[in-house]
Amino acid sequence: QVQVAESGGGSVQAGESLSVSCTFSGTSFGGYDMGWFRQAPGKEREGVAAIDKDGSTYYADSVKGRFTISQDNASRKTVFLQMNSLKPEDTAIYYCAAEARWELPSRPGDSNEYPYWGQGTQVTVSS
Repeated sequence: QVQVAESGGGSVQAGESLSVSCTFSGTSFGGYDMGWFRQAPGKEREGVAAIDKDGSTYYADSVKGRFTISQDNASRKTVFLQMNSLKPEDTAIYYCAAEARWELPSRPGDSNEYPYWGQGTQVTVSS
């Protein structure tokens, strides 16, 4: 059974840093990619970042230069999202998503591209 589990998150002040991680398990497929999405109250879920097994990455314009997605090179089934220079508008529930495939999809920021989801973790940034 495929499982996606996030950890990390929490509350910080604007300008500070935070990291979240995600583990994808339950599949023996050789390729996959994992993405981070977020949803703020009253807003639609939006793609934040994604990475495939070869390390190709995607970032939303709103987080470029501030967020970094990386993966555990040993297992390649754990990804990390390092969030620096956080802003109050980054406040949201952050979800990890995954799919077994060899490379990033044509629309890596589209939630419909990912069938497997974690429960989400809260990130709160205060001004």
